Amino acid sequence: MRKSGPPKGLIAYLVFELLEEKPRYGYEILKEIREISGGHWEPSYGSVYPILYKFEEKGWAERIDREDEPDRKYFELTESGRDELADRREDVAGKARDFADTILGFFHVYAAFSTDDRFEVPATEGQWRFDEEFSAWIVEQLVRHHDHYFETEFKRIEATPEEFYERHGIEDS
Repeated sequence: MRKSGPPKGLIAYLVFELLEEKPRYGYEILKEIREISGGHWEPSYGSVYPILYKFEEKGWAERIDREDEPDRKYFELTESGRDELADRREDVAGKARDFADTILGFFHVYAAFSTDDRFEVPATEGQWRFDEEFSAWIVEQLVRHHDHYFETEFKRIEATPEEFYERHGIEDS
């Protein structure tokens, strides 16, 4: 169970991966992360630029000058940065549960706002609402994205969480 928010180190990991692909500047990284998230999330300048400066300080990235864009601060991954990225990839591999907990946790809160009598969130016309129809839309979008990214048709999994964890050798913590 996660305590709060997205998995720790997510933005830094994305910055590493994007810099490995090619040299980039901060705003370009923000736009790319927004695109990766399907337009649903974009970290702030205040989170990306300090990461870039930290990478530079640690020797994981270096600034490069570009004659075609002299006013932009481009960063390029160094060999030390590539080594650090390899370590971070190992770390991220262990965070799949954190991602799932974040997604499921927020969906449970969404459903609670929709159905639990303790919450009296008013419905407003022309805006997102906490109700069954909008909940179904969220689930539909997840299924569509699953079909798109995994190039297969979604199939329901009838196993309980305990059965699923047991089948995959996962401890239910």
